[in-house]
Amino acid sequence: MNASPRPPWLFALVAALLALHFALAVGSKLQESTTSDEIVHLTGGFTFDHFADYRLHPENGILPQRVAALPAALMGTKFPQLAGNPYWRTSDAWVLGHEFFYETGDDHFPRLMAGRALIALFSVATGVLVFCWTQRLFGNAGALVALGFFVFEPSFLAHGALATSDACMTFCMLASVGAWWRHLHDGRARWWWLSAAAFGLACVAKYSAPLLLPMFVALAAIRAAAAGPLVLLGRTWTTRGGKFGAAALSALGHGAVAALVIWAFFGFRFAAANPALLPFDHFIRPWEWLDANLGAPGRVIRALAAWHVLPEGYLYGLAYVLETAQVRSAFLNGEFSTTGWPGFFVYAFAYKTTLPLLLASGAAAVLLVRRWRAEWYRFAPLAVLFAVYWIFSITSHLNIGQRHILPTYPVLFIATGALGAWLAARRAALVLAVAALLGWHAVESVRVAPHYLAYFNQLAGGPANGHRHLVDSSLDWGQDLPGLKAWLDAHAAPGEPVFLSYFGTGEPDYYHIRAQRLPFVNGFKLTQPWVPLRPGVYAISATMLEHVYSPIRGPWTPALEKEYQWMRGYEPIFGAYFQDPHQRAELDRQATPAKWRSAWTRHDLLRFARLCHYLRVRAPDANIGYSILIYRLNAAEIAAATTGSLADWQALLDRTVSRGAP
Repeated sequence: MNASPRPPWLFALVAALLALHFALAVGSKLQESTTSDEIVHLTGGFTFDHFADYRLHPENGILPQRVAALPAALMGTKFPQLAGNPYWRTSDAWVLGHEFFYETGDDHFPRLMAGRALIALFSVATGVLVFCWTQRLFGNAGALVALGFFVFEPSFLAHGALATSDACMTFCMLASVGAWWRHLHDGRARWWWLSAAAFGLACVAKYSAPLLLPMFVALAAIRAAAAGPLVLLGRTWTTRGGKFGAAALSALGHGAVAALVIWAFFGFRFAAANPALLPFDHFIRPWEWLDANLGAPGRVIRALAAWHVLPEGYLYGLAYVLETAQVRSAFLNGEFSTTGWPGFFVYAFAYKTTLPLLLASGAAAVLLVRRWRAEWYRFAPLAVLFAVYWIFSITSHLNIGQRHILPTYPVLFIATGALGAWLAARRAALVLAVAALLGWHAVESVRVAPHYLAYFNQLAGGPANGHRHLVDSSLDWGQDLPGLKAWLDAHAAPGEPVFLSYFGTGEPDYYHIRAQRLPFVNGFKLTQPWVPLRPGVYAISATMLEHVYSPIRGPWTPALEKEYQWMRGYEPIFGAYFQDPHQRAELDRQATPAKWRSAWTRHDLLRFARLCHYLRVRAPDANIGYSILIYRLNAAEIAAATTGSLADWQALLDRTVSRGAP
């Protein structure tokens, strides 16, 4: 099918739908605190733009970071003092990010929202590609169907307006595959340059860009095997070997352009640290740390660095990504792993994709299979993108979020354009079926709004049960501190104790949340105090409830119980240490302050783990955006869950389960 004529009204409708997508995505973030990774994306991006220094956080794609930080750089935003700052010398973007966001006196939220809005333009641009590609394959009706599914997709509304790299990489990967395929069919120089530029931008969007290489190879092989000559490099190639060889030479040229783009984004300087600024001790993980864990790939990267083939910041970021992807805590359906599961992204896709999109994709697949002989070649670049990316995802050890498979969703949207044939047929039943699927998809989005990040479909039991299946960036990325503040203002009694265990990089004090802090994942440079537990409101982030990143996770064992009961004997001493300066001085003579901190931190982790085992079988009293669970605990519950014997604790669990766990 050739592209249909585009009537004038079509442009207005497409523009309105894309504007709606932008408004929904950005508008939903107005009441969301900074998510975990945004703080380092903006902090790193600011130092790239303002200081021309690339020591902070080069591992997540310099393009989206520089774009998101542009408003902050143009606003003349204050940055933490560099002189004498140990976190600058050691490239600790997390602590520097906390200082940048919360300790300079400037309000971080306006520049965060500005960065989010700029990143949302990448999501809108993806929608444009989806529409144009679908229109070329399936006509106007199919293009509107595909665009409708894109506009209301919860995952794109969630991640499309976050100051992170996922939306940018999704756009760049789709654009690069499409431009390469077009270049293989149109020998004009403009398409070569467009394809090379798209590939170069993908390389600075995220370190998943190397996945484009096997996609390019597969598409070059398909083009070489197809009938018809290939016009490239000013020549016409007719044999399979000649066509594939010409494509390979073209790919080498793409690599040269990509290298130029990378050098440009790093200021055409090898050294990551700007020599005009203060000295640089090491990256957040020193090169030697990565060398010890990377083996042969690490030696290759170090050789490239020694030869100055690419900038130091880029090569370090690549090494960092490879090293950290080997072992990473992950959670799926109540289980834990440090090396992931082959089925992680399959479950994530099944749980977090709306059922109507799944049904529409399935129906489209049936239609495409029936017309496979006529359509397979034109759909080849999308099929290759989908297949290569999914093969990589299934074998990946980095199982921390459904967002990592976002680049495959545009393929689904475009495929649903095949349903446009049903609309073109103008048969009432088929038109009604397509309209029903689109309407259902939109309703799913509206029902979860504005908490798009927490969307889970009916297969997972809906958003309220999402934390039983996936956490971290699939549900709980630290976004709901404003919602927690609003709930506490409305429901907490004056003077009622509030306890908070938070996963994220937001700052509760910024929202005037007065809570005693239980274990946090991101404590930054703050020392965790000793906190005696009392009846009151317990606000627990889903990721903390499931203990994904705690050193104490999995089943509660007799060994843990024995250690906990032994450490409970120190509770009066911990209390005295914090309440009585004279006793603290005496205790510090018996052991160093560091050892006391280590002792009560270990006790705190054990106590919190024991409490969470109970809370996981107890229904929450409320939830905030589905990511922060609220429990009102009385004295009896706290005693049985944290101070009673093992028998008391087990009896509490049994009673709670017998009453009906959610």
